[in-house]
Parts: sequence; C-alpha cells; structure tokens
Amino acid sequence: MRKRRSSPTGADGLFAERVFAIVRQIPPGRVTTYGRIARAAGARRSARMVGWLLHHAPPDVAAVAHRVVNRHGDLTGGWAWGHPAVMRALLEHEGVTFVDEFRVDLARHLWDPQSDLDDDA
Repeated sequence: MRKRRSSPTGADGLFAERVFAIVRQIPPGRVTTYGRIARAAGARRSARMVGWLLHHAPPDVAAVAHRVVNRHGDLTGGWAWGHPAVMRALLEHEGVTFVDEFRVDLARHLWDPQSDLDDDA
C-alpha cells in the first residue's frame, strides 16, 4: 500500500486560502512566481501545489491568475487560457513587457508578495 503524503493545504484549506488571498493582491502590470506565492503563504517548497490550486481556483482568483509565472518568467500557466499567447495578450494589455516570446521581463515586473505584504503590516 502506498503511503499518502500530507497536503500543505491542511485539512481546513488554510494554505489554499492564503494562496488565493495573495493572488488577489497581485497588482495589474506586475507578475509573481509560484515559488514566491508558496513562500509568502508559509510553505516555501510548495510551488507545485500553488499551481495545482490555481488550476482549481475560484473565479475571482482565476481572473488574475495570468499574473503568475514560473521562476524564470515563463508563461507556464498559459494553457489554462488555451495557448500561452492568450496569457501573453492578457499581460501585455496590463503593460507587462517580454524578453522572449513567452518570457516576462522579471527585472521590470516582478512583484514579491512577501516583501510587499510585510511592508503593509
């Protein structure tokens, strides 16, 4: 029998709620990464779980989830909208620039939720 691993969401879904709250705060024209969201939500090694949660996010979170990219700035979640070009168009509409076809200019547009949210406290 395979041993089941515990989920970082916990039985009560607190991790998921923290992730969704962070994603809702990503400013237009900025992006953040799955790993930075995981770290700010209290589970720094749970970037993949963040991606899974965003795939199953409520509508208000899904509406801004195009602002989440991988650690290199690549549009990894683009297939949620059909093709990465759709995600790119959504980001360009917000003023995000690219250094490659599907790679965001992180130097200009990266939003770090942990430092930004710490500043608000």
